[in-house]
Amino acid sequence: MSEAPPPAIRALPSWLLARAAARGRTLMADALAAEGLKVWHHVVLLAVRDLAPVAQADLGRRVRLDPKDLVGVLDDLQSAELVVRAPDPHDRRKNAVSLTEQGVRLLERCERAAGEANDALLGPLTEAERERFTGMLVRIAGADEGVA
Repeated sequence: MSEAPPPAIRALPSWLLARAAARGRTLMADALAAEGLKVWHHVVLLAVRDLAPVAQADLGRRVRLDPKDLVGVLDDLQSAELVVRAPDPHDRRKNAVSLTEQGVRLLERCERAAGEANDALLGPLTEAERERFTGMLVRIAGADEGVA
């Protein structure tokens, strides 16, 4: 059994958020690993579904992923036949990314797994508390981007 940190540390919102984030990442990573994905793969698949066809550079900006890291994630997803990269219909100098049918099916399974992981993370909260908490996190996470 581990000892709890001192009260002064447990009172720090930044420390609590970091602990909650670490727990959430672990729950998500475990849930997605069962489907053969990593968290960034899932994030990119979700964004591609919602934005497709999306220029690769725009995708990276929207998910806040460094272009070099995005290339690696997309290479993984393309190798697994979950996405395709083709010339962007609006600007043939760019690549546009879209999901394959296999990618759509896997994403549906991953969304169920991610939902279960998030339910486990937020388990101590009522439904109303979950909604309020998520709203507050959106405000905190987007404070530097003007997102409310």
